[in-house]
Amino acid sequence: MSSKKSEKASQVRISITHVNSELSFECPLTPDEIRAAVTAALSASTPLILTDVRGHEVIVPADKIGYVEIGQPTERRVGFGAN
Repeated sequence: MSSKKSEKASQVRISITHVNSELSFECPLTPDEIRAAVTAALSASTPLILTDVRGHEVIVPADKIGYVEIGQPTERRVGFGAN
């Protein structure tokens, strides 16, 4: 079962310096909009603020960002013979 929100959502993974795990969430923005927000935060040394598909804000200080990975979520296949 998929919703319209998740069909258009981008998958975002953010690595935080000195933290072993990474943040992973779906964001309703397009990859270009996310890229612009990350670039603006890094160039201005201001916190990166993104909202996930459930409306929760994710705030990361720009100087703590290790990397940001942006992609489209893959559709999950269910059943036998799913490749």
